[in-house]
Amino acid sequence: MTSKAVIRAEGERLLAAFLEAGAVAMEADILQPAGTLLDLYGEDIRARAYVTDDPLRGEMMLRPDFTVPVVQAHMAHGAEPARYAYLGEVFRKQARGAQEACEYLQVGYEVFDRSAPETADAEVFALFRDLLAGLGLRPVTGDIGILMAAVCGLETTERRKAALLRHIWRPARFKALLDRFSGRAPVPVGRLRLLERLRAGSPMALIEEAGTFVGLRSAEEIVERAEALLADAETPPIRATEAALLYDLLTLEAPAAHALAHLRGIAPMLPAIVPAVDRFAARLEALAAKGVAVETLTFEASHGRTALEYYDGFVFSFVAEGMPPVASGGRYDALTAVLGAGAFIPAVGGVIQPGLVARLRGALA
Repeated sequence: MTSKAVIRAEGERLLAAFLEAGAVAMEADILQPAGTLLDLYGEDIRARAYVTDDPLRGEMMLRPDFTVPVVQAHMAHGAEPARYAYLGEVFRKQARGAQEACEYLQVGYEVFDRSAPETADAEVFALFRDLLAGLGLRPVTGDIGILMAAVCGLETTERRKAALLRHIWRPARFKALLDRFSGRAPVPVGRLRLLERLRAGSPMALIEEAGTFVGLRSAEEIVERAEALLADAETPPIRATEAALLYDLLTLEAPAAHALAHLRGIAPMLPAIVPAVDRFAARLEALAAKGVAVETLTFEASHGRTALEYYDGFVFSFVAEGMPPVASGGRYDALTAVLGAGAFIPAVGGVIQPGLVARLRGALA
């Protein structure tokens, strides 16, 4: 058998297991409308996806993953609760020197169920654990929802909180913003000079002085941005205690049961995270009921922050030394509301790379 045939056979085996677990097989077009993905993720997605133009359908992307089209199909036609499984190629640009392939087979399992979200989290995680048993993989879990709740609870402007939430999946940018908003980093020299000029005269005067327009922003949009910069410059820094708690969350790594105890300890000082911590506790109970040793299960509060930007709760990966994640997944409740035109259903799922599983099983040369 060729390498591709071996990988396909492994994918078919995993897909059959998902179908046996109660999923319905789902297909998705390889060419996806670019507009939907751009609306979700912004222009940054262009750095990771293959974009092309169709004379009839406009800008299209080679499928970067299955979750978005599966959610769209479910929100348009699906009954609930529902479980779906799929197998097919995905396409993602990779940085020079990266280990990940640009095109690879992906098999996945998605659950749409509003009755018991934490139980659904445990179901998906335990199913993946069982399918990947014996491969020497290390499970890692996290919870983006706790970090998002902490940001939403900060005593600062809605604009600053929105900026932090927008960059929560870009760790370096997020930290730079937090450093600046908390007063730990100086305001960039260029911004200080611009603020001085804005304070000395009106934004419209500066626009007129600049001359011919370059770019797509209108004069009104430029004025609005200038006024926002001035307002932000007058905003007090995030309180030192709040900032310290947020930095603590960003670096929290511990066995899940110990992480829960730590989060319970800081919750009175950051009460906005209490509902998310309660969900975390309920999830650990559901995982324990599935035979997961939560006393040793790795928890990292920042885990999943470099994945595609739709996870907003539980996240997990199964990893091996010297490999990209063999499997990963998480909860994406908000995505169902965005793609469902206001309708909403809690959803969680995950994907496995059959090629990496085949390599670990020694099936590939």
